[in-house]
This record gives sequence, structure tokens and C-alpha cells, in this order.
Amino acid sequence: MFGFDLTDYDKKVYLEELKDFLPDTIVDSHAHCWRREDDEYDRVKFPKKWTNLVAGDCTAEDLIKTYKDLFEGKKVIPVVFGNSIVKCMEHNAYIEKVKEKYGFPTLFWTRYDMSAEFVEEHVIKGGYAGLKPYLGGCKEGVKPADADIYDFLPPEHLEVANKLGLKVVLHVSKDDRFKNKSNLDTLLEIEEKYPNVKLIVAHIGRAYCPGDVGDAFIRLKDTKNMLFDFSANTNSEVIREAIETFGTKRILFGTDLPIAKMRMYRIEENGTYVNVVPRGLYGDVSKDIHMKESDELEITNFVYEILRAFKKASNDLTLSKQDVLDIMCENARKLYDIKF
Repeated sequence: MFGFDLTDYDKKVYLEELKDFLPDTIVDSHAHCWRREDDEYDRVKFPKKWTNLVAGDCTAEDLIKTYKDLFEGKKVIPVVFGNSIVKCMEHNAYIEKVKEKYGFPTLFWTRYDMSAEFVEEHVIKGGYAGLKPYLGGCKEGVKPADADIYDFLPPEHLEVANKLGLKVVLHVSKDDRFKNKSNLDTLLEIEEKYPNVKLIVAHIGRAYCPGDVGDAFIRLKDTKNMLFDFSANTNSEVIREAIETFGTKRILFGTDLPIAKMRMYRIEENGTYVNVVPRGLYGDVSKDIHMKESDELEITNFVYEILRAFKKASNDLTLSKQDVLDIMCENARKLYDIKF
């Protein structure tokens, strides 16, 4: 899919619910870009994993067209990074071309086995604004799902980030994610030991249901440098609590495109999130606990569901237009020094 083909229902959702709510300028602080020829083995090995069902690639041109389709009348600038562990340097090379052509802020995709010198050299040479570690690129002998944060974001990389004043977008690990004590201990330690690092906790710590939060907001409430994006998060209660805890200056809008092209809405079952999708659209999803099919005719896209949740949280908190502008644009614009 190149861009996004809007249905009449999509257009209705945007025009009646979102267009007037959204500011004219938007920064998507969490977007993936890569070419199909640089795709990695796990899309073949795990083809039915729900995050692999939507798009086999997402070039910069695809991303730009998607914003044009989804955000009529708005200007959107993304913060972009790759989407591969195995071929991360091929993805990074493409990201550098995207930066050169379009001027988007970019993040350098890292692996645990990269030396600090290697990371620093490439970040400086490529003009990257920060790092994007991922649990799949963890220390040898450690299962990604079980990895501690330092198993895929080693202190040596954080020293580089602290030295250069980089942003770090972090996708926390472990089954209990945001409420995991080890994860929270490490987040607090990073805040204390690396004061020049702007750590962005992606997806609000992967807290897609209220039960995923635990005491995370209580433990992190006194942090100063940490920020949180709500990419791929459609839970208005979690978004509202994040805004209540950290204020409107430390929350960032993000999509997680192209994953967010998925036609879906999200529900909670047995304490976990479930994406409800049109029957047959993504093949056989019966063995994925995070997927359920529906015969409903009016199902919009993931991006709009994220925005619906944010709008509900905003209304619950009676946020001002300036608050919405800050979260949708200004916080990330200032963080990455973006010029519209």
C-alpha cells in the first residue's frame, strides 16, 4: 500500500472528529522508514506476527503520501528511523539518504554489539539526532523478550548519548513492560547518571491497557528529562494518566507508521490488548492473541484510533488548544529543532 486509501468512514472520522481538533502543524515523533530490498529475515520467519502484516516497507515517499492522505490540510514532519536488527546498517544508510533529501530528524538504529566508538562516529557523520535501540538487538545469549534495558542499550552507548546530548527512543522489554521493577529502576538510573540524554519512553512504556502501568507513574513522577510518546497507544486512560503525571510538555505524539496503517480498533480482553480487524484483511490471525476479526463495516485506521484516544484524554483533562499544540507539535519541534 502506497499512502493510504481512505474510505468514506475514514473521511467522516477525520472531518467530524479530528480535523478541527488537530493543529495545522504536527510532528510525528515515531515513524519507521525502510526499503523492501533491505527487509530482514524475521518477516519471513514470523510472517503472521501482527506487526508484520501491514507493510513490507515504508519509503520516505510512502510516508509523505500517507500523511497527505490522513491529515488533509495539515503539515506533518516525522522523526524517522529504520526497522531492522539484522540489516540495521542498511536501514541506517537509507535513513541518511532520507535526511539528505528531506531534512527530517533521524535516529541511528543500534545493536548491543556496536562499540561506543562506532556509534559515535556514525552518529556524527550521519547527522543523527539520537539513537534507536531495540530489544531484538540485545546481548548475545539473552532472549529479547527477557532482556534488561542495559542488554540492548549498554551504558557505553548512553555515555555517547550523554556526551553528544542525544535523544534516545526506548522500547522497553519484558512481558510486564512498564510496570517491571527492573525496567523502572533502570529508567531512574539513566535519568540520574546521564543528565544530557533526552530519554523518550516509546508507547508510554508499552502500557496499552491500564493494568500495564502498575506503579510506573508514581515512581517516575519526579523525573525531569524523561519524555513519553503515545505512538501505537489507543488507551485514553493511560494517555490521560501520563499527561496528569508528567504535564503537557513531556508528552509527544507519534504514530509508529507504517504499522499504524492497520485497519483496527483496540479492546482489552483478559488484561491484554486485542486489535479488532476486518475479517480476512490480514489473513489467518486466529493464533495471535492480540488479533480478533470482525464483520463490522466501519473500522477506521490505527492512526485515527490513536488520535481519538488522545482527544478523549484531552477533553477529560480540558486541555487548551496550546496544550494540544504542544503535544502534537511543539514539544517535538523544540526537542529536534525542527523548522516548519
